[in-house]
Amino acid sequence: MLWAANQTLPLFEQNKKAMKIIFIFLINILSLHFLIAQNKPSASKDIQAIHSLIDQYSMARDRQDTVLLKSILTTDIDQLVSSGEWRIGIGEAVSGMLQSSQGNPGSRKFIVDKIRFLDSATGITDARYEIQNPDGTIRKMWSTFIVVYQNGGWKIVAIRNMLPTAAQ
Repeated sequence: MLWAANQTLPLFEQNKKAMKIIFIFLINILSLHFLIAQNKPSASKDIQAIHSLIDQYSMARDRQDTVLLKSILTTDIDQLVSSGEWRIGIGEAVSGMLQSSQGNPGSRKFIVDKIRFLDSATGITDARYEIQNPDGTIRKMWSTFIVVYQNGGWKIVAIRNMLPTAAQ
């Protein structure tokens, strides 16, 4: 009987080693989720940052601040404005924004209505876009911003401006 107990001991030691390896493997896999999740801000911080991004965009347009515009737009930005004009690339977009602000004076206001995340680094932001003209009238439009998380912050990669038409 003593001989049988001694024969099973090496098998038990082998299983014990295998169990340790499996346990360590599982702990490493589970802990990766927590490490990766810490690379991005939380959803509430993302929402706050995107609201701030849209505010910065509005301020940059009002002040015609090209430095700020270039810091919050991606280099490959594309913009479709309510007149149907496409602006492709940061150079065209910034110059078109400046011309538009000069040609349509007034204060711009973007009121974010909805932010929808497509994944952890891409979102769609819908906003009411209002321009208060010098005569006091308000031009009411819509803007959709496609935003991406790059180099530790949110940037605008695409803008779509829409002018609602009257119901037919």
